[in-house]
Order: sequence, then C-alpha cells, then structure tokens
Amino acid sequence: MHIDHVSDPREVSDLLTVSSYDIIVLDLMMPHISGEELLLKIRQGDKKTPVLVLTAKSRLDDKERCFLAGADDYITKPFEPKELLLRLKALYRRKLGGNVIVNLGGVEVDLERELVSVDGKVINLTRKDWLILKCLVENRGRFVSSEEILNYVWGNAPVGDEVVRAHIKNLRKLLPEGFITTMKGRGYKIEA
Repeated sequence: MHIDHVSDPREVSDLLTVSSYDIIVLDLMMPHISGEELLLKIRQGDKKTPVLVLTAKSRLDDKERCFLAGADDYITKPFEPKELLLRLKALYRRKLGGNVIVNLGGVEVDLERELVSVDGKVINLTRKDWLILKCLVENRGRFVSSEEILNYVWGNAPVGDEVVRAHIKNLRKLLPEGFITTMKGRGYKIEA
C-alpha cells in the first residue's frame, strides 16, 4: 500500500494528474483553500475515485455540502481507527463494483487477499510485482505509464523506469503470454 500525504492542498491537482489512487481521504480544514472547494476541484477532473471526508465539522449542513460536492463518505473526529478502516474497505469494494476477485481469462486476481492464480495454480509474487499487477488490474483497459506505476508503488523514492521494466519482465514470465501489453510512450496495459 502506498500513501501520499499532502499538507498543502494546492499540490493535490498536480498529484492527481500523474497518479491514480484507490481512495482519497480529505480533511475540510486546510490552509489556502477550503476542503469543500478542493472536493469540487477533485470532482471536476475525477468522477470515480472514492472520496472520504474526515473532519471535525459535524453539522448536518457541512455534511450536506460535501455530499452534494461529490463526497462518498463522511466521518467526524474523534473516530475509532477501526471504523475508518472499515469505511475505507467498503469504499474500495464499491470502487471495484463489489468485485474483489477479478477474472481475466485464465488469470484470477484476488485484490483483497492479494492472491494471483493462473489456470487455478497460485503464483508467488514479490511485494513490488504484486503492487504493479494490482495497479494494472485496477486500471485495466487503459495504458498505465511508467510514471504512474512508479508513483503507485514507490511514491517519491528515486527509482527509474528501468526498475518498472525489470518487474514487468518478471511478471511476464509468470503470467500468460500477451497478458500485459506494452506501447512505447504510453506504458503498460491489461485488457478488461
């Protein structure tokens, strides 16, 4: 799991242009711009990524404004960490359309249990290989750039494209031929 923490909301737009996220957790009380304004900006460019608002604002009109702006869930401080985790898991399941097991031909990917099987046989993946495959599965049907993969798996660590290529090469040895498509300048893709 990779988490990007942003304390200046003005950086969010840049992050969203180079990375895709499973869930966005948004506090309403931030410097420079209100959380509601940021939520509206996020929704202008991204209609699908679930947004959970986590805030001390507990009035009904605050909640209403956020839900109307596009929030998927709302939790007020103080909260139990377990409740937050349960809500995040529910949003993630909903994002996947309730499917935590994705079948792609002879490849079955269990996103919740982090298991991959080819023709019924479980294959062992390194942590990084798993995260790259997960990123591709969640974005199946579209090309995912090396930069997106680097941000998803390594965050801000100084890692280059050659590392992504090495992991893709390893994945290709374990998965059926042609499962991962490459297009120069666009990235990698798994068909939906």
